[in-house]
Amino acid sequence: MNYKDYITIVEDWPQEGIRFKDITTLMQNGPVYKKAIGELVTFAQEKQADVIVGPEARGFVVGCPVATALEIGFVPVRKKGKLPREVISCEYGLEYGKDCLTIHKDSIHPGQRVIITDDLLATGGTIEATIQMVEELGGEVVGLAFLIELAYLNGRNKLTRYDIFSLTTYQ
Repeated sequence: MNYKDYITIVEDWPQEGIRFKDITTLMQNGPVYKKAIGELVTFAQEKQADVIVGPEARGFVVGCPVATALEIGFVPVRKKGKLPREVISCEYGLEYGKDCLTIHKDSIHPGQRVIITDDLLATGGTIEATIQMVEELGGEVVGLAFLIELAYLNGRNKLTRYDIFSLTTYQ
């Protein structure tokens, strides 16, 4: 399936020069969204995932249905100040700024096989920070799964140690 047919490009958002890839139009099409999630589920099954991790917010709309289909847990990664229990944190860069992510300190157990999901692989900063926290907690990142990869931002180059699965790529 050509998922690009279901992704809307929004020019100059959130700032001039950015061609934002809007997945809400993909998610609004039930059969297409189901097929996309199904492909990510297959990847996670092949990797024998124990848990799915996803950074907010669009990582939730990708990771939660994958975890549900596999009947395994989902661990949210949130921005600073959003998680109520003890956390570890990591600062990271995005394609147009910087931020800080956190994860509950007790959410990943040593040796757990982790798939990290998100809507988009861009520069790799968000995923790199998420990997760092998962590994600090003793998890083994066995794969990274995305709806979209922006190849021209070279995020894959930061993540060469990991198996990456993307449903569609923009060159």
